[in-house]
Amino acid sequence: MSLSLFAHPLSSYCQKVLVALYELGTPFTFRQLGPDQTDAAAEFARLWPLQRMPALVDGDRTICESTVIIEYLDRNYPGAVRLVPEAEDEMLEARFLDRVFDNYIQTPQQKVVFDALRGDQPRDPVGVAQARALLEQSYAWLDDRLAGRQWAIGDRFSLADCAAAPALFYADWTHPIDPAFTRLYAYRERLKARPSFKRAIDEARPYRGLFPLGAPDRD
Repeated sequence: MSLSLFAHPLSSYCQKVLVALYELGTPFTFRQLGPDQTDAAAEFARLWPLQRMPALVDGDRTICESTVIIEYLDRNYPGAVRLVPEAEDEMLEARFLDRVFDNYIQTPQQKVVFDALRGDQPRDPVGVAQARALLEQSYAWLDDRLAGRQWAIGDRFSLADCAAAPALFYADWTHPIDPAFTRLYAYRERLKARPSFKRAIDEARPYRGLFPLGAPDRD
């Protein structure tokens, strides 16, 4: 049964799933969402009324939320890399850090981005300041957590790295990572060089102009 992914290349949560698909080597059809893709948008709205990207369709089954999609893929379409470790300690660490990257990197950085997208509408300077403070705290915590690790949970690439790659990529544009956080900074560089994420980065390049805080040339 062929898989279809409803997503947009620039979306961080869509990139999270794309990294997993590329790591696993799983064939799929990309159904791009956007103002010019009315057919895909209408089908997406029918399949998932909340319309939060991404969504994976496998036959008559629709799977939503990036973490759940990756766990579904890892279980039903396993590849050379297991993204959810079988060993309990590693599994819990991968799931824990997946939530850290989603909740304490993705969420605050998106707060800043969405505020910038308001344009002339009322802004939320207090909320933005709180989001930036949370990013700083998260950067410091992650820099310590990564001590002695190549990837998020150690020597193996996992679900947590799928979450980390786009989260840290965009967070550094939104609220730059202090180079003093040497382990975190180097980890972001390793993620950028990983072929699965490098592919996702390159596929999103044509859409960088949509990013409201600028489209950095350095990545």
